[in-house]
Amino acid sequence: MARETPVLLVLSLALVAHGLAERKCMLTGDWINDLGSTMTIGKVNKEGSFNGTFFTAVGDASDPIEPSPLLGYQKLINQPTFGFTISWSCSDSILVYMGQCFVDDRGQEVLRTMWLLRSHVDDINDDWKATRIGTNIFTRLRKPCERGWQQGSCQAGSSSGGHRPCSCSN
Repeated sequence: MARETPVLLVLSLALVAHGLAERKCMLTGDWINDLGSTMTIGKVNKEGSFNGTFFTAVGDASDPIEPSPLLGYQKLINQPTFGFTISWSCSDSILVYMGQCFVDDRGQEVLRTMWLLRSHVDDINDDWKATRIGTNIFTRLRKPCERGWQQGSCQAGSSSGGHRPCSCSN
């Protein structure tokens, strides 16, 4: 039994290490949230910073909604915490997301997030109504046109190095 103990210990550690390696969540790529908004996150550099593009499926802008740039940071660990800011192309608002990238029990990557949306107001007396808070869950956008996205609106070659997700069909 004394000779078997080191072998069993090594096998146990190998199985645990293998399970941990499978739990690595990567932010890079295309994501869709529970409201139908999509984003493409580009390569994460060695300092943990990244950029990308966000396409909202919600909002009350009178002009057509254009893609908006995002800039963020993540911790360089297997299931990282992260944060990013979106500077809306269609309004004077700024949106800040923070969250964590998880691998769930089925092996699927998911982003659990909380956000703060700061809208521009013209008067300090309107400051009380200028910030909203909420949550979103993002999952991988695996197929180019899943969940109500139109095939004809997909375009290749975004500035973030990936492909542009499809635009929303109403």
